[in-house]
Amino acid sequence: GKHTVNLDEKRAELRVKPYTLEMGIKFELHVTISGRKIKVSEVPDLAIPEEWMKDKLELNFYKCEQGRGEVENVSYDKQSRTAAITFRTPG
Repeated sequence: GKHTVNLDEKRAELRVKPYTLEMGIKFELHVTISGRKIKVSEVPDLAIPEEWMKDKLELNFYKCEQGRGEVENVSYDKQSRTAAITFRTPG
């Protein structure tokens, strides 16, 4: 429908349109597990910002079987397609 928004004492008429999101992408990661850190290689080169990739990696390892719980840090290198996920506690 239509909406009216007040912006800096001016009115703007907006029209809402539905937006279809793209389907998710499934990919395989190669990991090396050691103490509190998981090293990930062959991260797919996706057309998304690096921060989004870091968030995806964090969520993946936070809830997966290999994950050890709360993630402390995620470092990601888009050029080498590698990442390191550090957990708060060793496992």
